[in-house]
Amino acid sequence: MTAPVRKLKTAVNGLWRCFVRFWKANWLHKAAVILVAAILFLTGCMYGVAQWYVWTQSDKSYDFGASFIPDYSKYLGLDPHANYLAMLNDLGVKHLRLVSYWSDVEATKGTYDFSELDWEFQQAAAHGAKISLAIGLRQPRWPECHAPDWVNTEPKLVWEPQLLQYIRAVVNRYQTSPALDSYQLENEYYLKEFGTCTDFSTARLTTEYNLVKQLDPHHPLIITRSNNIIGWGINPPIPDEYGMSLYLRVWSTPINRYLEYPFPDWYYSFMAGMEKIATGKDTFIHELEMEPWVPDGQSILTTSLAEQNKTMNPERFKYTLAFAERTGMKPVYLWGTEYWYYRMTVLHQPDLWNAAKQVFHSDK
Repeated sequence: MTAPVRKLKTAVNGLWRCFVRFWKANWLHKAAVILVAAILFLTGCMYGVAQWYVWTQSDKSYDFGASFIPDYSKYLGLDPHANYLAMLNDLGVKHLRLVSYWSDVEATKGTYDFSELDWEFQQAAAHGAKISLAIGLRQPRWPECHAPDWVNTEPKLVWEPQLLQYIRAVVNRYQTSPALDSYQLENEYYLKEFGTCTDFSTARLTTEYNLVKQLDPHHPLIITRSNNIIGWGINPPIPDEYGMSLYLRVWSTPINRYLEYPFPDWYYSFMAGMEKIATGKDTFIHELEMEPWVPDGQSILTTSLAEQNKTMNPERFKYTLAFAERTGMKPVYLWGTEYWYYRMTVLHQPDLWNAAKQVFHSDK
């Protein structure tokens, strides 16, 4: 036996004797050993599920998309049409996530104005881009639930049938568009901690799901979740695919400071893997944080660039994108196109716009 082998054997024996003494000391030591072993076992199982899910997605290409919300572009003082065309022409975005705010289209009860959304669809079709269309009451961006003012004075028994009528009008209008790729029904429907929404009933979500599937059985229907909500959607309605919002650094009001979520990339792969095991459906990233999250009570318009950079700058842009890619979830829709354009045209900082351009140009 060589000297290195003897040393290794001696070390292993010594560790084993220490473990035996620790185990025999008292019941608390036994409980600690069992707890650590259980944690290691569960972590290993989670990691195994994560790697399995990454493997199941390995044959898919990384298609990148982006959200666009004209209301937020206007809020930033931009021309939303110029912003949208710059996405299509300069960035070269081919996968779009658009919204159909009820408050915009039916601001007056019974009168629909689809002119803005019609234009966005026409431009997408002309540029060979595909659209994932958000429908329903809860759609991306604050205040999350976008009901017309006239709805706020009515009880649910009155406004829910009107919402269903509106969803019917949206689906009937766009289901034959060559640009339509899928529907996103509601947005992070069960996230009660964020937004001004008050109704989270499964019955309403199921009713909306059945209506959309009845009207248009040909296009996939997506239901999204927030990245850090625990659990899996195993109850109806089961969508064709799940979307996940992925945020890594946010402003936390309870602690009054920025919070970096401590979970590794494979944790989100595990969440997607468990969803696939539970329902047979894949999960993709429908909203990847790529714009600043400023402290509560502050407006992005009055927040210094230095403060904005604490949650999103070119380095964090690259880091967040690489993090998302390691999860294995595909495709990936980036969040923040309006802000990148604002940062470039108003703040004269084209860094994020150029970083995004590299992503979308490499996607071709």
